[in-house]
Amino acid sequence: MGLEVLQSSQGLILTQRKFTLDLLKEFDCANSSGVVTPLDCNFKLQADVGELYSDPTQYRRLIGKLNFLTHTRPDIAFSVQHLSQFMQARRLPHYQAALHVLRYLKTQPTLGILLHHAPSFSLLAYCDADWASCSHTRKSVTGYVIFLGQTLNSWKSKKQQTISLSSAEAEYRSMRRLVAELAWLSRLLHELTVDHITPIPLKCDNQAAIYIAKNPVFHERTKHIELDCHFVRQKLMEGLVILNHVSTKQQLADIMTKPLPGLTHSSILGKLGVSHPPI
Repeated sequence: MGLEVLQSSQGLILTQRKFTLDLLKEFDCANSSGVVTPLDCNFKLQADVGELYSDPTQYRRLIGKLNFLTHTRPDIAFSVQHLSQFMQARRLPHYQAALHVLRYLKTQPTLGILLHHAPSFSLLAYCDADWASCSHTRKSVTGYVIFLGQTLNSWKSKKQQTISLSSAEAEYRSMRRLVAELAWLSRLLHELTVDHITPIPLKCDNQAAIYIAKNPVFHERTKHIELDCHFVRQKLMEGLVILNHVSTKQQLADIMTKPLPGLTHSSILGKLGVSHPPI
């Protein structure tokens, strides 16, 4: 992956700078103009709109390499997840969108994850969902981020497997995926003799999803949610997590579920600890 570890005043920065620069050269984007966001939030990609792209191997190679880059670049995780949906029937607009991601990388090729030196092992998590955002299947997108102390530890952007009938259901499915990840992380930390990390604050911007998780009574509005989703309620009762509402403006997982305007995108990156190495 061409990982580099660089020193900063706050800790270490994990970056794939060389891999990024080599990728720009490989796809002839080194001299292209830069852009401030990975995807244009005003343009919607369609599965069946546009001329078929003539070189499927090149498209797949580019998406594969961008996927490797998400190990240190959570800022492109949603873009790569979104573009990966068109691998079987890639069209010219899809390839142009992938090149747009490269133009974004050209603007900030040295960005990486800040491994903060603060001696804290507390966990903090944010989850979000973009309801019915896929215009072809109407499936929702799950997104979450997890902090270990002040360091971004893990993140995910993934299209949900089933169609959600409401935004609350989509958010609840996102919450369920995050709680499963937190359960695994807490067990791992316990084996490493790191205790007293529960309950883990889990922040969600959907009040209805929080209410469903806390409500012990099944009623008509939650019957359509599969029983395994109530895994969240079980872990809540066990004390693994504590659910907190967060405003949409403070929802850091937003960057994992949809393309954002430039200022919002940049603001969330700063809060995630995605930083430039020192000059």
